[in-house]
This record gives sequence, structure tokens and C-alpha cells, in this order.
Amino acid sequence: MAARSGAYGEPVLLDVDGLEVRLSSPDRVYFSARGETKLDLAHYYVSVGPGIVNALRERPCMLHRFPDGVDGAKVHQKRLPRGAPPWVETVRLTFPRYGLHADELCVTRLADVIWAVQMSTVEFHPWNSRRADTEVPDEWRIDLDPMPDAPFARVRRAADVCRDLLSELGAVGFPKTSGGRGLHIYVRIVPEHGFRDVRRAALAFAREVERRLPDDVTTTWWRRDRDPAAVFVDYNQNARDHTIAAAYSVRGNPRGTVSAPLAWEEIADAEPDDFTIATMPSRFAALGDLHAGIDAAAYDIRPLLEWADRDEHSGAAEPPEPEET
Repeated sequence: MAARSGAYGEPVLLDVDGLEVRLSSPDRVYFSARGETKLDLAHYYVSVGPGIVNALRERPCMLHRFPDGVDGAKVHQKRLPRGAPPWVETVRLTFPRYGLHADELCVTRLADVIWAVQMSTVEFHPWNSRRADTEVPDEWRIDLDPMPDAPFARVRRAADVCRDLLSELGAVGFPKTSGGRGLHIYVRIVPEHGFRDVRRAALAFAREVERRLPDDVTTTWWRRDRDPAAVFVDYNQNARDHTIAAAYSVRGNPRGTVSAPLAWEEIADAEPDDFTIATMPSRFAALGDLHAGIDAAAYDIRPLLEWADRDEHSGAAEPPEPEET
């Protein structure tokens, strides 16, 4: 039976840095574990505003929308939903394989994020390139993705090795939880290479992590061939049109977990479920944005491309490019 008008509360008007966002159905429960609502979700994103805007700024952004809350169907939205106010900005992406294009949300202010929440967005998945040149990434993403039987202790060990290796390279990594069972490490890079080279560099790094931690880590391409207790260093997250949840993005599960930036020293004791829309506002108020300095730490990936050349000359095959999503 269709819900009667007003069943989820009368619309509320939110003033977001001087821009008005109308939030309909504010009392609709989005997260069933603790009963947080659509309005709670909007208030969460306001509470971490500088962090989520820093993570999304000027990037094409795919939206994961849940019109009936996270226990309902998920909508993967590339194109900007209809009805956007005139101040919401977009960036046009082309998909030559399919002969298509999409005008995706391009966040420049917090009100863009809250308007996306009005459109039932829970998760924000930005590209690793920016609007100025969407074909040239400025972010390298290290995705430590545990297979089904991998304990989080293995993810922690992999993160430790990544930190050491980044230090040896002179690169600065910014870790965060995935909001699921894994960890992500972001590295700002000099935007001088296309997606294929950034992925080659990411693969070369992943192979070196695997050499140093062979019992815990895998770079095996096919999922069916991986050790089910290993941590996959997913270099494919650097391929064109492959995205992962942004720092501070809520994830679409009943607990409302968050992809939470961490200090390196926190990884030893952190548990992914510690970070939710209920716990993150006070954490952000106390610590601020732990990724605030990422733009000041751009790394030149040429040494990693030399590693990639070395591996390929030694007979290591370059895995096939994953298809655009």
C-alpha cells in the first residue's frame, strides 16, 4: 500500500551556507539497525562538511541512491538526477565504448551534498580525476580488499607494509576505512599521466607489497584464483570510471558505517564498525579532517612506472583493463 502524504514527516528547509535545500520525507528511516532517518543523514553530512567537500571537490561523482532506505533497492546514478537547483554544477564525461555521455554531479560546496541527500543519496563515489581534465588522474588509490576468509589483522599488516613502502618512495599516504571490511590509502599524485599509466603504477606497487607479504597479500587477477584468506591489493580501482566510496561517505548498510579517515597510528586498534553516522560527528568535531593536507603532498609516479617496466620486461603480464562500469 502506498504511504499516505506526510507519512514520513512534512518537508523541512535546511539553510546550508546560505543556500536553501528542501528535504522531503525527513522522518523516513534509512538505517534500520538504529533507526536513523533521512534527516539524520543530512545532519551527518553537515557535521563533516569540510571533510566530505574536500573529498569530492571538482570530481565527477557517481551517486548510490536508496529511495526506500538502505534495506531497499540501490540505484547507481551517473547522470545528475532531474530537478536540480540552478546552483548545482556538473561535469560531462564521455564513454566512447558505448557512444554515450553523462553529466555527473560535480561538488563545489556542501549544499551540493545535501541536495544529493534530498535525492536519496547515501554513498558518494568520486572519480580520481578532476573537472579540469577528467582523463588525467590526480589521485592514486590503494584498496586493501580482504577476501571472505581474511581477518582484519591481515589488512592491518598489509597497511603497515604499504606505509613503509610509501615512505621509501617519498610518497605520503592518507588512510581510511572502506566502510566495509577493508582499508583504503589515498596518495595525491602529479596529474601528468592517464588512467592506464596510473593503473600500471598501482599494479607495480601492489606487486611489491605482495613480494614483502606473500602469505597475506595477493594481486591475482581472477577472483576465483585468489586465496580466500588473502588481502587483494585492488589496483583496478585506478582504472577509468572505477570508483570507490569517498572519505566521509556513509555506506549503504543498516548500521550506517562510514568510510572514515584515520591516523596511521590508529590502524592497529581501529575496527571498521567503530565509525558510523552516530559516532563520526563528535570524532570530526574533535579531530577535524585528517585528509585536509592531501593536496599539499603530490607525488610523481615515475619511479613506479619504472617498476612497471621492470616487471613487464621480466615477463609479468599486464592484466586486461577492466570494463567501464
